[in-house]
Amino acid sequence: MSSTDSINGLAFPTLAGAALEAKPSGIEREVIALYGQFRVPLLRYALSLGLPVHDAEEVIQEAFLSLFRHLQLRRSRANLRGWLFRVTHNLGLKQLYGNQRLDAKTTADWTIAKEQLDPSPDPEEELLSAQRHHRLQAVVRALPENDQRCLRLRAEGLRYREIATILGMSLGAVSISLTRSLARLARADGR
Repeated sequence: MSSTDSINGLAFPTLAGAALEAKPSGIEREVIALYGQFRVPLLRYALSLGLPVHDAEEVIQEAFLSLFRHLQLRRSRANLRGWLFRVTHNLGLKQLYGNQRLDAKTTADWTIAKEQLDPSPDPEEELLSAQRHHRLQAVVRALPENDQRCLRLRAEGLRYREIATILGMSLGAVSISLTRSLARLARADGR
């Protein structure tokens, strides 16, 4: 593919050719690397907010565009993972409110999380596993919204302090929320 065009024998460079030949900047490489690392966890989190897949994908794209701008402006690089989750959280809520979906339940599309079940359980084990799964999902859905969000962010590996920052809660409130949620799940699981 040529990076020049010609009109009446006069050669001139094309924008497309120049763009293809240009190497990504350091910021672009960093954002691409972070995208590869955090896209799936951020998508799972956006889906857990109740967004449809296509809206969640848009939120993730917006979050990484915001990250690119953030880094271009030479703003803080401290805890970019937490920063990305907070931006995803805020954009996700904005998308929910903008779509007038406040009454929708926050059901997650767990197929994206690629649930892996034992490939050869017997029918009784399958039934028990499905019942357990539905029971635990019902407990999670019955939790207050903030407790669900704390639980999902913790499941993504974020620390309590990061969760507190993302959700705008105190560290103590996050700790109490997670303790209460995990206790409810353990009771529902018969532990």
